[in-house]
Amino acid sequence: MLCITYVTAVGILLGIVGVLIERALPPTAPRRWLWCIIIPLSMFIPGYYRAHHNWSVTDSLVQPAIHAATFDPAINRIWWTTSAFLLAWGLANALRVAYLVATSRRRARDQRRPAIVDGVPVVVTDGLGPATVGLLRSRVLVPRWVLALPGMQRRYVLRHEEEHRKAHDAHLLFLASLPLLLMPWNAALWWLIRRLCLAVEMDCDNRVVAALGDAPAYGELLLRVAQASSRGPRLQPAFLGGMGSLERRLTALVAPTRLRQFQQYMMPALAFALLCVVMWMPHPVLGAGCDPAAPMAQATTTQQ
Repeated sequence: MLCITYVTAVGILLGIVGVLIERALPPTAPRRWLWCIIIPLSMFIPGYYRAHHNWSVTDSLVQPAIHAATFDPAINRIWWTTSAFLLAWGLANALRVAYLVATSRRRARDQRRPAIVDGVPVVVTDGLGPATVGLLRSRVLVPRWVLALPGMQRRYVLRHEEEHRKAHDAHLLFLASLPLLLMPWNAALWWLIRRLCLAVEMDCDNRVVAALGDAPAYGELLLRVAQASSRGPRLQPAFLGGMGSLERRLTALVAPTRLRQFQQYMMPALAFALLCVVMWMPHPVLGAGCDPAAPMAQATTTQQ
């Protein structure tokens, strides 16, 4: 439990550092790189500090830890069960999407539908998307109703998914999500990955607006697509992104928050202070050797 608490605390503190730095960045600055640094750090620091910068808890804390150690088998069973469930859930979703894509491609060939729309290779689906899927070969999924949008709105949607495909965002989010299979209990890691997903979508929005212009029209289209896709499954990366991110993206596009001068200095300074706390904070271990059974054995020997 000490290790779980420490890992979660490090992740939360690093996440706050990332949020502070992100808010200090200009509205159009790339953001994904920040979370691509913070997520590996949140996993590397606890592992490295456990061996090179640990802190042995006092005897007063060891005794409660000994009693808590009796729950380790139950915790491990829940841990591995959750990991197995996440793996099965991910594989089931991947197979489902692969089946729907294969069915849509076969139907398109039979009906001779266009495979390229506005210069973007697409897979036309009944309702799945708009999104970008695939690891070996990324594909842009476009529901049939998107093809009926006015020309400029359709280009916004297609350009957004094409930007995802060119940036290999599907690969990035897949790799970032893999540690969750090993650490499903890490609430901080779930939050960090959500921040990465939001940063990926905001970066893509900025690239689309920089290429095609008219941020208000693009934001209005986001709302329209959200209403049309409210009943469909959500995929990432996608035009709508994750649940709960739409309002933040619209605010960043249409009415970005302008920081006051003191905030421009305060946020980086606070982020640096929190980073120093993380780098100073040692990993707690249960006595010498970090072996929960060692204090128990020592107590038995003393009684004899």
